[in-house]
This record gives sequence, structure tokens and C-alpha cells, in this order.
Amino acid sequence: MKTRILRGLLILSLSIAAVLQSCVETIPVSKEEKAKAAANEKFDASTFIMEHIADSHEWHLWTTKKENDTVEKVTYIPLPVILISREKGFNFFFSNKIAHGQSFLGYKVSESEELKGKIINVDETDEPTGTRPLDFSITKTITGMLFAAIFGLWIFLSLARSYKKTGISYPHGIQSFLEPVVLFIRDDIALPNLGEHKYERYMPYLLSAFFFILINNLMGLIPVLPPFGANVTGNVGVTFVLALCTFLITQFSGNKAYWKHVFAAPGVPVWLLPVMIPVELIGLISKPFALMIRLFANITAGHIIVLSLICLIFIFDSLAVAPVSILFVVFMDCLELLVAFLQAYIFTLLSALFISMAVPEEHH
Repeated sequence: MKTRILRGLLILSLSIAAVLQSCVETIPVSKEEKAKAAANEKFDASTFIMEHIADSHEWHLWTTKKENDTVEKVTYIPLPVILISREKGFNFFFSNKIAHGQSFLGYKVSESEELKGKIINVDETDEPTGTRPLDFSITKTITGMLFAAIFGLWIFLSLARSYKKTGISYPHGIQSFLEPVVLFIRDDIALPNLGEHKYERYMPYLLSAFFFILINNLMGLIPVLPPFGANVTGNVGVTFVLALCTFLITQFSGNKAYWKHVFAAPGVPVWLLPVMIPVELIGLISKPFALMIRLFANITAGHIIVLSLICLIFIFDSLAVAPVSILFVVFMDCLELLVAFLQAYIFTLLSALFISMAVPEEHH
């Protein structure tokens, strides 16, 4: 087992090295761009931060400048681009074809403020046609999410094999780390909220949501080569889908008492129902909306703070600031490590609470 894992890591490392070797682009900097940079000597921290936390069609690693800042070397990993348009049909290629202002097959990455980073259709003169293709590309966020899912699948399959070999008499190997977490979710989240007769039905979802969020949070804190460093749970699209899953499970689990409380709340006068029903329906939507925004905002805010502290070195343009900045970055990373666990716990706890409100006992 260990030999297969080491062999797989070696193949992955060699593959990444080969990709990096083929995706180092030399980009000349024009005199106008150099003059513009000289005129605006201040470091643009906001652009730097937003580029690092935003999703993209390539995994940018680093940029170096040579020859008096007239040549840039950009090192990045291209990601698959999958597009469907009415005019061109289905197209598949890698993002290095449309990187850094290039166009390919009538597609280009927009640089406008409204569609910055989005792929648009262009004509023969590289001018936007005003239309966009359907984009099913494997972006940076999706890549990080897929690796997190694969890693989670691997550790739980290893846990299942470990239990199969040793039984459940005592924790062994990877069990010693995962078993307390699983028992915590069962005993402190699922059982108190859902009851001993119903909690088992929802444990697979609660465990999946907790570990998926936790793994993505932790991977996003590691600033090394891909698949680490992606801001997955800081993407509102990802948190929207997670909240939507909780919403759908809650609504489809709702029993008669739950829907009666929504459309005919006990003790409410009939004349007041036209007011109370819209309020209750808004409440159904506001709960998952709060889940979505809470996770997205907390993770994104943490990344922005860490990057802002790093930017202080370049804003003041002095190495004297570096020790203080790095010290605060280390402190914030430790705090973000706590937030990574805390946000996974809060999302799972609130999901269990919302589901429990949909399956109340009749006497409640």
C-alpha cells in the first residue's frame, strides 16, 4: 500500500514538473506598460489580493522579471477549458491557448471590469461579439475541490479497511485520528438535534459536509504547489451548492407537522395567515442563505487578511516591515486553522438543526 502511494506521488510530481516546463511563458513588457508602472509606483494591493482569491482558468504560480523589467517570465499550470457555444459547438483545449490576452478558436479571456476573467466570443479582429459560451471548464476552484474529494475518499476507504482488519475494539492507525471526530459529530451534533431514532438517516450527509468543508479549508491554508492554496470554500458558488443540499434535504424530509407549521401555524388567527405564510416561506430560504454567506464570508475574510499582511512588505517597500508582517501572518494562519474547524462544525451543526426542525414529533 505504501509503495503504491509513493509511486503515485512520484508520478504526480514528475507530471507537474513536465507541465511547468512546458508552461513557462516569456512575455515582453511594452514601453507604455513600463512607463505606466513607473508613473504609478505604489503597489496595487487590492488587485494582488483579488487575483489570488478569485477563481481562474489557470493555476498561476509565480512571475519573474528580467532585463530591466522589460521581460516577464510567467510560470503557471494550464487547466482544461470546456466550452459549448451555438456557433462553434463543443470545444476542448487547455487554458495556455488563451492565456495572457491570446485568442484561440474565437475565444478569449475578457479583461473588462464586468466580465474580468470570463471567457467570451471574439471575431477575427479579437473584438468581443457580445456573446458568451457555456463554460464547463475545470477551473482552479474545481480542481482544488476534486482533489479534496479524492483525498477524503481515500482516507475514509482506508478507515473502512482498518476497521475491517482490526474490528472496532480499539482505534488503530488512521482510526485514532478520525474516530474521535466521527463520534463527536454523532454524539454532539446528530444525536442531540435529530434524536436517536432518526440521526442515522442523516449521518452520511453530515459527515460528508463536515469533512468536505474541513479538508478544503485546510488545503486552502497551505501555500505550496497545487492542489493546495485554492480558495474553494471562499467561492460563493461552492457554498451555494452546499447550502442548497441542506435546503433540499430539509424540505424533502419535512413531515406533516412541519408543513402545517408553515401554512397553518397552530394558534394563529385565520385572518393573519396571509401575512404569516409569506414570512414562513421567507424563513425557509433565509436559513440556507445564512449558511452560504457565513461560510463564504469567514473563509474569504481570512484569506484577505493574510494577503493584506503580506502586502504590507510591498506597500512600504522595506524589508524592515517583513519580520512584523510575517509574525502577524503566522498568527493569522494559526487563527485560520481554528476557523477552518469552526466553520465546518458550524455548518454541520446548523444543517442538523434545520433538518431537525423539518422532522419534529407530532406532540412538539
